[in-house]
Amino acid sequence: MTAISLSFSALWREAVYPYLIAFQVIPKIALAPLFTVLFGLGFLSQIAFIIFISFFPVVVATTTGLANANRDAIHLCRALNASTAQTVFLVRLPYAVDYLFSGLKIASTMAIIGVVVGEFISSKSGLAYLILKAASRLEMDLVMAAIIAIVIVGLLLYGAVLAGESIVKKWLGAPS
Repeated sequence: MTAISLSFSALWREAVYPYLIAFQVIPKIALAPLFTVLFGLGFLSQIAFIIFISFFPVVVATTTGLANANRDAIHLCRALNASTAQTVFLVRLPYAVDYLFSGLKIASTMAIIGVVVGEFISSKSGLAYLILKAASRLEMDLVMAAIIAIVIVGLLLYGAVLAGESIVKKWLGAPS
């Protein structure tokens, strides 16, 4: 929704985009304790942090895709008296699919970083917590095993995004 509103209104984009950029340049690790204070220890603060860290790449990529949709197709929709919603769903969103999934690919890797940071800050379980505990006891084999497990989870998440992209493109009839 944010990307759609940003792609339609230059005024809205000029008003909101600088704040999105400002939030993006803040070091995420510096905000992790704030999420713990706001949402408490545990799963909710980690989910909020993951959403926060993943939001920017998806919004920017999708906004770019929506804003750069085929102008001829948009003009054709207007000439045929298509509603704004029809133009969005029939032209802009299908055109933005590649952009959306590019943002999701970046976000999926950022989400793994968010999980690790969240667990470092406020968790009593999980792989990142295991890394901290094992490192404090100099159990480097356990540290490496946990890192490998995080990499595998990250690759699985990235693979899920790729599979989703393939499914959506087949559904839309677009080339993969």
